[in-house]
Amino acid sequence: MYGFYKIASAVPKLKIADINYNLNNIVHCIKMADKKKAALISFPELCITSYTCGDLFFQESLISSALNALYKITKLTEGLNIISVLGLPVQYNNSLYNCAAVIQKGKILGIVPKSNLPNYNEFYEERWFTGHTELFKSSCIEISDTAVPFGTNLIFNYNKEFKFAVEICEDLWSIIPPSSYHTLAGATVIINISASNEVIGKAQYRTQLVKNQSAKGICGYIYTSSGVHESSSDLLYGGHMLSGENGSIIYNSSRFTVDNAISYSDIDCQKLLYLRLSESNMEKNFHTLKNNITDLTYDRIKITCINKIDEINRKYNPHPFVPPNKDEQEIRCSEIIKIQAHSLAKRLRHTSSAKSVIGISGGLDSTLALLVTIEAHKILNKPAFDIITVTMPGFGTTDKTYNNALEMCKLSNTDLREINIKSVCEAQFETLDIDPEIKNTVYENVQARQRTMLLMNIANRERGIVIGTGDLSEIALGWSTYNGDHMSMYAVNCTVPKTLIRYLINWYAENSAQNMKKVLVDIIDTPVTPELLPPDKEGLISQKTEDIIGPYELHDFFLYHTIKYGARPKKILYLANLTYGNKYNTDFIIKYLKLFIKRFFSQQFKRNCIPDGPKIGTIALSPRGDWRMPPDASSSEWIGDLNN
Repeated sequence: MYGFYKIASAVPKLKIADINYNLNNIVHCIKMADKKKAALISFPELCITSYTCGDLFFQESLISSALNALYKITKLTEGLNIISVLGLPVQYNNSLYNCAAVIQKGKILGIVPKSNLPNYNEFYEERWFTGHTELFKSSCIEISDTAVPFGTNLIFNYNKEFKFAVEICEDLWSIIPPSSYHTLAGATVIINISASNEVIGKAQYRTQLVKNQSAKGICGYIYTSSGVHESSSDLLYGGHMLSGENGSIIYNSSRFTVDNAISYSDIDCQKLLYLRLSESNMEKNFHTLKNNITDLTYDRIKITCINKIDEINRKYNPHPFVPPNKDEQEIRCSEIIKIQAHSLAKRLRHTSSAKSVIGISGGLDSTLALLVTIEAHKILNKPAFDIITVTMPGFGTTDKTYNNALEMCKLSNTDLREINIKSVCEAQFETLDIDPEIKNTVYENVQARQRTMLLMNIANRERGIVIGTGDLSEIALGWSTYNGDHMSMYAVNCTVPKTLIRYLINWYAENSAQNMKKVLVDIIDTPVTPELLPPDKEGLISQKTEDIIGPYELHDFFLYHTIKYGARPKKILYLANLTYGNKYNTDFIIKYLKLFIKRFFSQQFKRNCIPDGPKIGTIALSPRGDWRMPPDASSSEWIGDLNN
């Protein structure tokens, strides 16, 4: 379903060396996860015997019973589609290996031995096991008269999206984990069966390892560790279950659970595949590796059927450009304004500009642009009075936005100027024989272009540059007047989406004097509007942008998943319903998703000639760097996907 696969982790109740007891709990967990439509379930390291058997691993009774138990588990679950990854000791030739067995539908699909054995501090695995050092060689082991692939270079393939490989505990902690090779070879999901004891701070470090490895491999990373029923002679195991996806932890279990514990994570393999295509050199790196490692080969084991997910159990950030955590927001806001301010400072320095010129409307975008410009002037040791702020009231200007604009500029000590544009616009109407009573696009755009022309001319006269105020959301939708507010000499907000701008201004307000904070908070609370149409009878804003094009939070959500992950419209609709279902109904979301798609395609001609501006996040639409698209591309495939 939309490239999602449900992966389960299980920490079953165990008894040390009691294989029948362990077998029953393992089978119970497999059947429970199968009912939940999990494609795969992962168990802890050596779960069939328990990890802490010590010198009992030398006993033939334990080794043979473990292998028999594996065979029994395959038979007890042969009617199920779920794949299971289990830990057990396996004797191969003259050595004993710490292994993961992959089973499904009554068959053992492969045995993966551990490569890196810990033999320091509390660990001494080399006493019992041999590390499998031949990473890129596999052979076969005979189990119940069947030849089973044996090696670390096994990738289990269901389709182009869902391909998984296995590593074991210490493998992750090594300098170059085997999973680094596995992901280069195409695995989108890594399964780690583990036995990691608990000491202070280790859980956080373990979590960071999973997070980092999922980022480096652009993969899903499922980590399952032994629980509290292991021996407590010297150590305690917490049963930590973790799921990482491309640098994010999407599941982090509580630890120290006494009963059978199963967790579920819905991994978006379609998204991972897109990121590998669009944002990585993985294929090139793999071929470079092959040139340097002559025996780099992988056995690819075909899986013909798995459980299909029928409902996604994940939460998505309704404002994906904004960190959900308050502390992260603080850090992010500070960093963004620094990037914007230092970029503008560089441009002012390079152009030897004496002044910065900004049109101030009392709205969100021009407010952020002014705050950034103030910071840039501080960097250059230029006074705020070298910022020429121009308020240009027109036919739609209300007292609220006008007064906020004036107050903010006065408090900032800028060179405040006022030019009423009504007369120049009326002259334009007369020259072009335009009826001003017809409040159409021409009526609005005349005002927008006059404002830009005035700012450009002031900048020329004062040896300055015009600071653009337009944001990423407006650029995506083409919600600007061509060669009006669409144009500037440097656009500081061009990669900042509308939903993020409110947070940035609020962060600045929280760090400002009380009188400035009051103005900024009022600006945040003002509806988004171009104020190009006359106010209503009460003198209030009559033209509200979100009443016309829909909520910016939806458009930013659409933009994020379209550009970042290449998601098809049907998938975006599903995720939007999942995220906003309690706020907007499906028809409402479809209406504005169609509008987004149509405008995004039809307005590319504006993006093809936008001014320079700093990139502050992973999504940008500059034709010089991040988004190259023909201005006459058709949106019919995308609209058709949504219609179907």
